[in-house]
Amino acid sequence: MSDQWLPPEREAEPASPPAPAPGLSGSAPGSAWAEPAIASSQPQAKVPIVDMPTAGTRVGTYLEELASDSPTPGGGAWAAVSAAAGASLIAMVARLTIKKKGFEHVVERMRAIADECDDERWALLALADRDAEAYQGVMAAYKLPKATPEDERTWAATLQSALERAADIPLEVARRSVYLMSLAEETLTNGNPNAASDALSAATSLHAATLSALANVDINAITFLDKTRQQELADSANSLRHRAQSILRDVSEAFLIALHI
Repeated sequence: MSDQWLPPEREAEPASPPAPAPGLSGSAPGSAWAEPAIASSQPQAKVPIVDMPTAGTRVGTYLEELASDSPTPGGGAWAAVSAAAGASLIAMVARLTIKKKGFEHVVERMRAIADECDDERWALLALADRDAEAYQGVMAAYKLPKATPEDERTWAATLQSALERAADIPLEVARRSVYLMSLAEETLTNGNPNAASDALSAATSLHAATLSALANVDINAITFLDKTRQQELADSANSLRHRAQSILRDVSEAFLIALHI
């Protein structure tokens, strides 16, 4: 947020308690960038923060782990964390709009967006942990014995399953990120103009998360034994890339308009 736009009410905004972590559902049906199923599902089983390594780690410590020579956490996990940061910024813009005089007509919608983004933040942090676990599953599959024809069949089936999981998780991150980009656009267009730069920051963070997540989809899918599934993932990834780029362009234009209001 620009210092020249810093509204007085932001300094006094009370901190909101973190939303409980919802359970994770499968991939969203319909189009590649459809709203994640979790956004409209019934309340899911709660995941204690102590069982979510990424959510329970301070930023500095996490970045130290990211910079280490360990393969996890890696780019896939970071894509989910970046998306979670984008969700947090959208929630902030929505709450700053709720407080601002003259925006009473969008209060209920902004409250719904803030609550939804809280849920998405926790879901994405959980996906960061699942991404790291999926990578370990791929490495374990590669190490299975291939001494006999039966071993080879077991190896191939196990590896295919592990690679699919390692690709499906970042694909879910990308789907959620693109959906959240649309919420960033909505809060920028209809929300507190003083927080326009925060909404744009959310969109750019989510765009980066989308591209990072889809890179991890690609690198796992390229070694699929199931070529039909490989093509399905490639098509979904390309659709999400195009949609993310389109939304980023729209949000950037909306920001320029907000600068001159």
